[in-house]
Amino acid sequence: MSTRDMSQTLQPDRLAPRGRSALHMLWVAAIGFALVIGQTVPSAARAAPESFADLAQQVSPAVVNITTSTTVAAPAAPRGPMLPEGSPFEDFFREFMDPEGQGPSTPRRSDALGSGFVISEDGFIVTNNHVIEGADEIEIEFFSGKTLPAEVVGTDPKTDIALLKVVSDAPLPFVSFGDSDVMRVGDWVMAMGNPLGQGFSVSAGIVSARNRELAGTYDDFIQTDAAINRGNSGGPLFNMEGQVIGVNTAILSPNGGSIGIGFSMASNVVGKVVTQLKEFGETRRGWLGVKIQDVTPDVAEAIGIEAAAGALVTDVPEGPAMDAGMKAGDVITSFDGGNVSDTRDLVRRVADADVGKAVRVIVLRDGRTETLLVTLGRREEAEATATPVAADAPQAPAQEEMLGMTLSPLDSEIAAELGLPADASGLVVREIDETGAAFEKGLRAGDVIAEAGQQKVATLADLQDRIDEAKEAGRKSLLLLIRREGEPRFVALSVE
Repeated sequence: MSTRDMSQTLQPDRLAPRGRSALHMLWVAAIGFALVIGQTVPSAARAAPESFADLAQQVSPAVVNITTSTTVAAPAAPRGPMLPEGSPFEDFFREFMDPEGQGPSTPRRSDALGSGFVISEDGFIVTNNHVIEGADEIEIEFFSGKTLPAEVVGTDPKTDIALLKVVSDAPLPFVSFGDSDVMRVGDWVMAMGNPLGQGFSVSAGIVSARNRELAGTYDDFIQTDAAINRGNSGGPLFNMEGQVIGVNTAILSPNGGSIGIGFSMASNVVGKVVTQLKEFGETRRGWLGVKIQDVTPDVAEAIGIEAAAGALVTDVPEGPAMDAGMKAGDVITSFDGGNVSDTRDLVRRVADADVGKAVRVIVLRDGRTETLLVTLGRREEAEATATPVAADAPQAPAQEEMLGMTLSPLDSEIAAELGLPADASGLVVREIDETGAAFEKGLRAGDVIAEAGQQKVATLADLQDRIDEAKEAGRKSLLLLIRREGEPRFVALSVE
């Protein structure tokens, strides 16, 4: 029977009087029920906004452009031909190689651009640490065109967050943090900033993924396809209520431009960091003092536990955990009243806990549960404890081939050639195998490897240690933080 035939059969006026009455009532009731359902059951999904104009107008006054200025050491003198003293060509080459007569010792200024946003009417501003790192001067440009100098309140390189402060005669428009945990894949978001130095600009997209981890211990990135380019760093990612749910930090790109894979540090991470920077000028994270690894199914079977969950303690150096009686081989299943799902979960729980707090930690040991009372230390103090280096340690080679690249430590001379601060650290790519994986991933000569495996690298030995650790941990690739002209980018290279 066709659709038309079926609809005709249900017409009440085609039935006998008695049948029509009964079926008519049923038909009307069914329609009424459908209408009630349609009116009372809310839709979980939101329709696409007709325009982002109202939202952009609402939040624009709180978004800022950031310009930084840094004194860069002069590059090394250019090499010219070796001429005997008194040669008739001596003056010519001197004028040609140094036409302004300033000489190679003259320092120069290097400017960089970024974005940020005001979080209080008294002038606190959030941006990325890499936007202002090493800057001598920081200038804030507001949407109105007004400019003010800014001072650094505090920074957190681990989450790449910095807190600035400006002094204004009048209260400043500001925006508030939203709850990043309620954002869902597919939700609309809007990014604002200063892409490529073009001034205030808006882009929109959706949440592409949640809980992305790139290179940091405390990473919790929101991935979005809203266009993010150089200069957007430090700018806000808004939800549709005008709340900041992320700070635009990095992009994944083979060419340095947006390809729709951008990352914003989740506001629930940023908010905690900003609170500490505002109060102390630095972060104060809890420290348990253990080395841990995830409990894989084969490990769970080997130690006789049912679920592959928790954090397996591999080493207990001197610190709070040792003082509380924790041992290598313990599996941490609960921390401060909350279940521990894996190592990443534990690290974040410990970091969020107050320094000096006594917390209950439940561990599985020899098939039984043990409850330990651990008084947390401070992670920053633990990490600041330097390991002494033997006086007769052999000198590292000036350069070495690793991962398909010829690398050497970054020194002040090389840093000057690349336009970087004299105290910048990392490994510079001097040459690269154009048939190798590194070249395919977009690395080029002149790039600087700043981090490997979530840790800074300053020497070739540092990088080799990270490679060895990755192999020992059974990982097939190592995540590198690459800086090119000051802009960060993450690249995963195979270590097999």
